[in-house]
Parts: sequence; C-alpha cells; structure tokens
Amino acid sequence: MLPTLTLRACAVAAAMLVSACGGGGSGSSPAPAPVVPPPVLTPPVVTPPVVTPPPAATPETSITFAEAGVHDPAVIKTGDTWYVFGSHLAAAKTTDLMNWTKVADGVNNSNPLFANVTTALAEAFAWSQVTSLWAADVIELDDGKFYFYYNTCKGDSPRSAMGLAVADKIEGPYVDKGVFLKSGMWDQASPDGKIYDARIHPNAVDPHTFRDKDGKLWMIYGSYSGGIFILAMDKATGMPLAGQGYGKHLLGGNHARIEGAYVTYSPQSGYYYMFTSFGGLDANGAYNMRVARAFKPDGPYLDAKGTDMAGVKSNPALALFDDASIAPHGQKLFGNHQFSAGTGEAGVASGYVSAGHNSARYEAATQQYFLFFHARFPGRGEQHEIRVHEFFINEDGWPVVSPLRYAPLSKSVAPLAEQVTGKDAEGSYQFVNHGKDISAAIKTASVIRLEAGGTVSGAVMGTWSHRSGNKVQLVLGAAGTFNGVLSRQYNAAAKRFVVTLTAQSSEGVSVWGVRTGS
Repeated sequence: MLPTLTLRACAVAAAMLVSACGGGGSGSSPAPAPVVPPPVLTPPVVTPPVVTPPPAATPETSITFAEAGVHDPAVIKTGDTWYVFGSHLAAAKTTDLMNWTKVADGVNNSNPLFANVTTALAEAFAWSQVTSLWAADVIELDDGKFYFYYNTCKGDSPRSAMGLAVADKIEGPYVDKGVFLKSGMWDQASPDGKIYDARIHPNAVDPHTFRDKDGKLWMIYGSYSGGIFILAMDKATGMPLAGQGYGKHLLGGNHARIEGAYVTYSPQSGYYYMFTSFGGLDANGAYNMRVARAFKPDGPYLDAKGTDMAGVKSNPALALFDDASIAPHGQKLFGNHQFSAGTGEAGVASGYVSAGHNSARYEAATQQYFLFFHARFPGRGEQHEIRVHEFFINEDGWPVVSPLRYAPLSKSVAPLAEQVTGKDAEGSYQFVNHGKDISAAIKTASVIRLEAGGTVSGAVMGTWSHRSGNKVQLVLGAAGTFNGVLSRQYNAAAKRFVVTLTAQSSEGVSVWGVRTGS
C-alpha cells in the first residue's frame, strides 16, 4: 500500500492518467384559582438501610503495553520472537504480542536492515523514480536464510519495482538479489507480453510470500490498478517460477480500492483465507479488512454468498476509485468503530479508524489465530500503531475477530477459564454492528443484553443461544443470523478480562460485543 497520505493523494491526482496506486392558537386562559397555603408537614425521620456494595473487579495491574508504529505490518516468528516488517523500511519485534520494540525505520542509509539502502536498491529506485519503500514481507526459507521482499512505487502512477534481498539473520543486513517484477511501463510490453494497462495489470507492490499446506511456495501481491495477483515461487531461490508473467488474477481491477493481500491456511477448517483491505489507508479513507476463502492457495476465492472475488472490481463507467461496486462483497471483519467507557471504567475505551493492511498467523502449539494490523484512532489524526487481536473460526468456517486487543488470559490476577458458559455470557454488552459499507463514519457502540431466557434486548432485539464449546448464535430479525465465538479478552478501560463476542452473518456483516457490569 502507499506508505504516506501524500502518495495516496497523488494517486487521486493521477486520475487523468487512469492509474492508481495502493495502494471520503393560543386561547384565553381561565382565571386562576385562589391560592390556599398547604398545611405544614413534618417529614418522618427515615434511617436508610446499610447497603454493602458489590466487590470491585480486581484490576489486572500486571498488564502493560508498549506501542510502536509500523504501517502495513507483515508478521514472521523466529524462535520466541515475533517481528513485523512494513512500509518505510520499518520493523519492530515483541516476545509477548503486547510490548513492541522498534528495530528499524526510515529509508535512509543509517537503517540497519541494509548497508546503505539507497545504493543497495538503486536499481529499484531508478525504475520507480523515487526513494521510498512500501509494504515489505519477510519469510525464512528452507536454507535457514531470511528473504526480504521489497517494493517501491512512484506514487502518482503504478510505476513500481519489486525485488528480493537475503540475510543470514532476520535483522539483517540484507543483500540485494535484484528486481524481479515491474509495473507501470506505459506504452510498453508488460511481463505478460501485452501493452501495460493499469485497469487490468497489477501494481507490483504489497507482496506476501507463503507456503501452502504441502510446502509449495507462493506470492500474492497488488494494490488498486488491475487488482490482486498470485505467482508460484521457486522454493530454492525465492524468485518467481519462469513463464508466469504477472501470474493469476484473484481479485479487483479497474482501480478498485483493494490492497494489502495476505493468505493464511487453517488446519481447523481446511480453507485458505485471503485477507485484503478495502478503501483508503488514511484517517478519512475508510480502510476495512475483508476476507474470502478457497480450497486451493491460488483460488478461486469466494465469499459466503459464493461470489468469486475475481469478478469483484470497480465499474469503469463510474468515477475513479468506485467503492459502491465492491462494498457488497467479501466478509467484512470490522471497520471504523468506537466503544464507550462503562460505569467505573477510567481508561480510554477501545476504538479504531482505518485499521488494516493485516497479516495473520496460526500458532499450532496453542491452536490460536492472531491478526496483526496497523490502526489509527478516533481524534488522533494520522498517528498509527501496531495492534494484535486474536481471531477464531466460527461454525460456518469464517474468521471472526476479537473486539479487543490481545493479552494472554494467563495474565489475569484471578484464574479464569477459557471456556465461556451460557451463564457467563448473560448480561449487558457494548455492541457494534460493523455493517458492509466502506465509510469513514465511526460506528459507535450501543447497549444490548443477552437475557437468561435466550432473548436479546436493548438497542437490537432478537434471540441468542450458546452452542457447543464457546460458540454463540444471535438471530437479530432483519439483520440476520450471526454465528460467532465467545471469549475472555482484556478490557484496558476496565483493567480486567471480560467476556466478549464476535460473530458474522452470511451477508458478510460482523458484530462485536464487550461485556459490561458485573
């Protein structure tokens, strides 16, 4: 995606070039009755009963977070340490998914990931005509070395170059192995042999390289322009296998605002999940994460309605960056939202703006799924930070994302079970329906109750039922049926772990709930 708001603005300015980079009556009154003074009454003395307040929830004083900003964070784990690499040659690391340390930042010759990056990647910068780097990706291949996929884009057009650098250690220094893919060659033959056309050909940015369940290597990439594409890669060299051109088209086109593709496999469901971000990355851009799934790594990827995402693209007859044509498609995980601080909560309630360009990882040892993304925040402009949320697979086989950032349940002062019973789930919730729109509007939380008798009351009405395990189902009238998962997550405003729900409908709409009160 675009590493800066300025570059996205340039993309809009390039509309005349038909190109986009990824990367808004009084009647009369009766005469008054005579005034009769009331009798003087002496009120009885009433002694109020002594009320013992319920015990306050124990604050989780051991939980802390250290923030870092890495735009477009792509995750890799080596040993016990998690790294994210992103735009601007930025990287950060953590051992607990809560406290981040910056490793590198800035496309300059003091960045430790490369020795003199402006010289090392001179070939790529010469093609893009700028000294900037977009969303990176790093993978460890079978030789034990780390393969760094870099990309640079001019910004006012999809003139981009993508290349590969290799290092013995994850923190570098990386040595360039050369550019292997270019885009934006106006009036010239593209890698597929045809004259480059930004409506159908990709912008060579935003790579993600991954292994399928059989160990075969793939790279998915693209932003705006002709959409998202996938290439088969050589496991030995990390380069694309010969003869593929730009590879296979999976999603988008006609400058649709879709980018940041990432694929992960679920051994639980047997599906490959393709995550993407729809909309624009800046605070007014309405970025929101969506997902589609396939039985094969190279698709076809479908949403819950069975739509082949390869056909989801903007309408060329409409204005550039037409969102209306793409908004109905894919499973929307979440968008702009704001929870409210509950009674007795002193902290700032959770809320995000234009969160997106995610990566994901399944941790086999704990059987947990994690979503990594950057987020902006209500009232904080373009400032952004890394966020990690746990996600789950619902009974329909779709990812549903926890409403609150991750902290391990083991951090709870009082031992808490991972299992959430039907009785645990009863009570009041801050509730957000994320809808299906691509909008910069912030959806604010309302209050609902999951009643003991199985009804839903409050801002929305319906029924709910506790399913096997931690599964939950909400039937909310015309809004539809939502299948999801209950879990205990850390509420930083309340300083304690609370029951949360996350669920999704077959229309691709997600709802979130955060338990409040006792």
